[in-house]
Amino acid sequence: MALAYHNYEDLPKGLEILHLDYFEEAVNYLLDHPQVKGPGVGLLGSSKGGELCLSMASFLKGITASVIINGSVAIVGGALHYKDETLPPLGIDPSRIRLTKDGLTDILHVLNSPLEGADQKSFIPVERAESAFLFLVGQDDRNWKSEFFANEASKCLQAHGREKPQIICYPGTGHYIEPPYFPMCRASLHIFVGGPVIWGGEPRAHAMAQVDAWKQLQTFFHKHLVEKS
Repeated sequence: MALAYHNYEDLPKGLEILHLDYFEEAVNYLLDHPQVKGPGVGLLGSSKGGELCLSMASFLKGITASVIINGSVAIVGGALHYKDETLPPLGIDPSRIRLTKDGLTDILHVLNSPLEGADQKSFIPVERAESAFLFLVGQDDRNWKSEFFANEASKCLQAHGREKPQIICYPGTGHYIEPPYFPMCRASLHIFVGGPVIWGGEPRAHAMAQVDAWKQLQTFFHKHLVEKS
């Protein structure tokens, strides 16, 4: 089930605030579906979708396995609201934007650290999650520091007695790790920036990573959703 969450039909146009109740409805819909064996469901998300999957696993019940592809461990772009809790977005510093020699925007260092000051309030409380996690990381991701985010999520989980998540890092791989044989997206329009940004990645390494990542996530879901159901 692919879940649209903004700029589609009657959904909000922007991402200023997202209500997790909407995503909870989708989880419950699947859990109640006659073709879903249960007892839980799996989540797969990339980029902002990865951040949302991490949030869903942390706040909602019924999540058994989550694959996070180059996701953030903190809320980015707009606030996240669930019941009586609101996580504010990470602060940004536009002065840290850089331009490549091709005139493309490099935003890798724009976000503040979720480990410092008021920005700690944006850190997703992953220690609440009951899900197993697989983080797929492109080490040449130029959108944000995906490897750092995955490692910080792992530290938080382990510090609270949770199982150590699986983290697979791919050298020479950019932000958009897609299914096998999709062409690498080197740069494109960024919804928050309003212009073209560079995503990172070297074509050959990125292509190989996509083939492996597809196998890894299927193995992970089979282990945690099929074998344990």
